[in-house]
Parts: sequence; structure tokens; C-alpha cells
Amino acid sequence: MNSTVISIILVGVLIGGAVFFSRGSSAQEVAPSVSNVSVVDGKQIVEIDVKGGYFPMLTAAKADMPTVLRMKTNGTFDCSSGVTIPSLGLRKILPSDGATDIEIPAQKPGATLKGLCVMGMYNFQVQFK
Repeated sequence: MNSTVISIILVGVLIGGAVFFSRGSSAQEVAPSVSNVSVVDGKQIVEIDVKGGYFPMLTAAKADMPTVLRMKTNGTFDCSSGVTIPSLGLRKILPSDGATDIEIPAQKPGATLKGLCVMGMYNFQVQFK
């Protein structure tokens, strides 16, 4: 009986530690990234790396400008290769390697474009300012 109680306590500590550390890691990317945004021929290009999630998870982009969301895969075979953008009614399966451009109409200041994988495990946001 003593070993059962000790085992239960040990499992509780391990699970609690895993929850604590996983919450800390998700808070790393608080500030939006702008290093993945460029302007070419009057369109802004927002590059998102796709593999085991979407990176960066949060991007700041210019409002009132035609936008191309460039989804870049490199040996991507997980659920992040299926991207959904509900506000645009878009669902797309990305190739395992390469770049897929998705045209986004100009967004108003303050708009946030949200995308997620087909399973809802991974997500990204583009905030328009």
C-alpha cells in the first residue's frame, strides 16, 4: 500500500511539472514578429514556416495592403500541412516541400487573421496595424 501511495504522488508531481513547463514555453512569443514580412511590387508577403506548428505564431503586418501569405514547408508530414483560415473560408493541404502562396485581401487596421491546422492543435495569427 505504501508503494501505491508513493507512486500516485510521484505521478502527480511529474504531471504537474509537465503542465508547468509547457505553459511557460507557450508564453515565449508574446511580441509579434515583423522580420517575416516584406513588400514586393506593392504586395506584402508574410512568410510562415510550417512544420510541427507555424512559425512565427504571431506576425504584425500593414493594414490596407494586398497580402500574400507564403506557407513554407520542408519535410512537413504532420497536421500543420493542412491549414484552415476560417474567416476566409479557406482549407488547403500544403505539399510536404515548397512554398504555397495564399492571396489575402487588404485587411482593415485592427483586424486579426487567424489560421490553424486541420486538427486545431497548431495556430498562427497575423495582426494588421
